Amino acid sequence: MNKKIRTDAVDHLFDGFLSLKDKEECYSFFEDLCTVNELLSLSQRFEVAAMLRDHKTYLEIAEKTGASTATISRVNRSLNYGNDGYELVFGRMDAK
Repeated sequence: MNKKIRTDAVDHLFDGFLSLKDKEECYSFFEDLCTVNELLSLSQRFEVAAMLRDHKTYLEIAEKTGASTATISRVNRSLNYGNDGYELVFGRMDAK
């Protein structure tokens, strides 16, 4: 894990995330926290990760999401060499 992001401020932010109870609360909080473009970028990366996990090609992903090949490559690197955060979330989502 990247020790540079482990700060009291990030801990406080994550505590805020963990206090949210449903999608409506997430919408309220994230619309206040993020710009529209930031939120769309995060959701785009998450969609790219899901498509990579489903073995879609870079071309298919770029066409469906509008993500650049650089973004797709970055997400792919996280999936393959990251901290397994995507897999943790996708695994829990799959279990539902």
